[in-house]
Parts: sequence; structure tokens; C-alpha cells
Amino acid sequence: MLVLNKEGTAGTVVDQSNTAKTMGSGSLEVYATPALCALMEKAACNCIEGCLEEGKTTVGTKLDISHLAATPIGMTVTCTARLIEIDNRRLLFEVTASDGVDTIGKGTHERFIVDAVKFMGKARSKL
Repeated sequence: MLVLNKEGTAGTVVDQSNTAKTMGSGSLEVYATPALCALMEKAACNCIEGCLEEGKTTVGTKLDISHLAATPIGMTVTCTARLIEIDNRRLLFEVTASDGVDTIGKGTHERFIVDAVKFMGKARSKL
């Protein structure tokens, strides 16, 4: 069951694979904004894991974040997502990320509850 203020987390170590230089979002070897976005989505998914009825899942529809500080290779980034709004099938999360020294990102993330089979059928119909 979905409940307000439920939290989920996700973490990763910054390495070559998730730097701005490798991901093409910049030229420096620091944690990439696209990697931060993905980690925030993962934390939101972890927040609601096991809370949806059989056959349902969520898809990300909106991410409004600020990437506030750089994190070098070797540090750990931890993200927390807190469910702050439930509006029928629309879920809104407050997301924050830290590298243990600074808050490196914060904002909101929106997800929608969908029927997995129907959603994939519609997506595949584009082929």
C-alpha cells in the first residue's frame, strides 16, 4: 500500500562509468547529472517497491532537479526519495542526494502507475 512520507534510497560509487566525461554530459571526471537523475529515479522506485498491485508498475514522467555540487571519482552518492503526493495514478517524490560532504542534488520526481502489459503493448505497437 502506498503511504505518504514513505522513503526509499539508492546509492552508488562514482567511477569512470558514471562521470560527466564518460556519459558525454561534460568534460570533467565528476559525477554526471544524467547519472544523478537515474539514481534519483531508482530511489523513487525503491520507495514503492512491493506497494503496487500485481501487474502494475510505474514510469517516470518528470524530473525537476538541481545538481548543486561536484563529486569526484571514489566518493559514494546516496539518494533519498520521499513520497510527498498521491493523486490517483500520479506519484510525486521529493528527491535529495548527498556525497557525505555536500547535498549534491535536490528536487522533485513524478511517476505514473501503469499496467505493465498494456504499457509495453502500446510501446511495441510503434515498431
